[in-house]
Amino acid sequence: MTSVPSDPLIGQTLDERYVIRSRIARGGMAMVYLANDLRLERRVAVKVMHEHLAEDDNFTRRFEQEARSAARLSHPNLVNVFDQGQDLGRTYLVMEYLPSITLRDLLKQQKRLTIEQTLEVGEAVLAGLSAAHHAGIVHRDLKPENVMLADDGRIKLGDFGLARAVSANTTTGQALLGTIAYLSPELVTRGVADARSDLYAFGVMLYEMLTGTQPFTGEQPMQIAYQHAHSEVPVPSLKNPETPPELDELVRWTTQREPDNRPRDAGEALEYLTALRHGAPVQATRVLAPLEATTVLTPSTTVLDEAQQDLLAAGIDPTSSSQDRDSESPSTLTAAATAAQRRRARGRIAALIVAVLVVTAGGIGWWFGQGPGSQASVPSLVGNSVDEARAALTEHSLEASVTECSSLKIPVGKVASTKPEAGTRLDRGATVELCKSTGPAQKPVPTMVGLTVDEAKAAVIGAGFTFGKITEKRFSDDDANVVLAALGSDGEPLGDTYAEQGAVDFVVSAGSVPDVAGMKVKQATDALTKSELTVDPALGSEAHSDDVPEGAVISLVLNTDPVRPGDSVGLQVSLGPELFEIPDVSGMGLQEAMDALTNAGFSPTTLVPDALRVLATATETKPAAGEKVPAGTEISVKSTLKL
Repeated sequence: MTSVPSDPLIGQTLDERYVIRSRIARGGMAMVYLANDLRLERRVAVKVMHEHLAEDDNFTRRFEQEARSAARLSHPNLVNVFDQGQDLGRTYLVMEYLPSITLRDLLKQQKRLTIEQTLEVGEAVLAGLSAAHHAGIVHRDLKPENVMLADDGRIKLGDFGLARAVSANTTTGQALLGTIAYLSPELVTRGVADARSDLYAFGVMLYEMLTGTQPFTGEQPMQIAYQHAHSEVPVPSLKNPETPPELDELVRWTTQREPDNRPRDAGEALEYLTALRHGAPVQATRVLAPLEATTVLTPSTTVLDEAQQDLLAAGIDPTSSSQDRDSESPSTLTAAATAAQRRRARGRIAALIVAVLVVTAGGIGWWFGQGPGSQASVPSLVGNSVDEARAALTEHSLEASVTECSSLKIPVGKVASTKPEAGTRLDRGATVELCKSTGPAQKPVPTMVGLTVDEAKAAVIGAGFTFGKITEKRFSDDDANVVLAALGSDGEPLGDTYAEQGAVDFVVSAGSVPDVAGMKVKQATDALTKSELTVDPALGSEAHSDDVPEGAVISLVLNTDPVRPGDSVGLQVSLGPELFEIPDVSGMGLQEAMDALTNAGFSPTTLVPDALRVLATATETKPAAGEKVPAGTEISVKSTLKL
């Protein structure tokens, strides 16, 4: 089987500036990568549109619209957009890199949020949304997946992929682009969105934060869409009794089916929520006003049927007897008939509106049931075993084929990627290629031994590995800071190949051991200490030396092999030359005396010629007998002639 890289963009550089390092996330329109900005030396997130969508002018325009819309916004609660461009056949935009989890991740962890968490997240989202609305931008895809909870505590709203100007309208088909669970009724029925549509999505998200569930659920998207168009979002306190009435009211206010009954924009909702969070009095909402005028039924209250309501509208007491009503004037009865006719007309109009909504919902049902929506969506399979992935594809009426590819992150044997990617819609029965991980790719190991540490680090990174650490420094004949060995994660020297992105450790030269021969002990100790070696007197020794003066260092005594900074060493100190006693040769024949001194290791001399030495007797030496001098010292022998 042919191995293919998990992502061809990793390692590439866009516009000679943005080096793609790793993949962060995938979406329906684009892939998001972590990258290095070479120019400004910072980490950024790069959003690259899928290749197959780049051929669609509508998608390309929408993608570029995101860049233009987001670039107009600057707010602490909005993800910043820095740049946009095209390179390597890809359309991309550059955003602020934000190490974070999403609100969806937090909801999965906690099920639902506390009241305090809900207020904090809600206020941040409304603050960012308010800035967008103030700039004339509608988000159009507000949902927990697009709320970023940064590691440093910041809360930011991102992904303006479906954003449009507030004044722009859309067609009904485009209404399906948002997430069904958060679509406002006007998007479902008319395909028209404005700032108040974002508020509806916020209200649904607020309900989900408080209860842990979405207000409307169903097996098919059309069922959820139908509920948005025909049902009121329930108050969260029905599922979570801890919800205060003020938050119930905010959910009701923002999720009114009629847009005119919602806050006019996020700023108005933000004022309400900020006051609530900080304990200030909250203003009455547009929902509260009609509730205050509603008559509360008591046991004595009479509930009127339709005919009685028509009579009441005509000015006739509906509780009076029929005889009393017979006595009413003809004009009064005619008014009652007219009122009833108007009521029946209103009923026919209401029925017509309901029929239109049903047809619209039916169209949505056709889209997902028999039209383009009937296609199966490729599920997310990365990290699953091949058997698990096959089973998941079977559940989606899709087939599987398996290839192999290397992967830095996915364990061996697990699914590293799919082709096409997760979220792609395919005809049922189509085949999805599963790429089974073979682990990291094995890459050639460059030469590192003999290079300086900086040169070796560059070679490591350039070859596709990562630098680990300097595990050891040791003294050697090489210059300081030169790499002596390159080790893998097992501590062994590297071979010809090594796993991609594997960590490489160095053994580095500390330079040569200082040469202290001939130095005085203190001078030698200072030089060794400067090289991070410790002089241990217990390792030292003394010895006679004919060449090194007494008290000077003859040599270094090593205790380890190799020698490393921090090791202990000893000093061999000179006692000077070894001395020998001059023997007493007086009274000996001169030649005998000369031989005795030579045998003792000295160099005897005399003024008597060789031929006369047998006639001479040694009398004394200079230096004198008994003195100690080094071997080889010249000894002068005095003598007298025998009579």
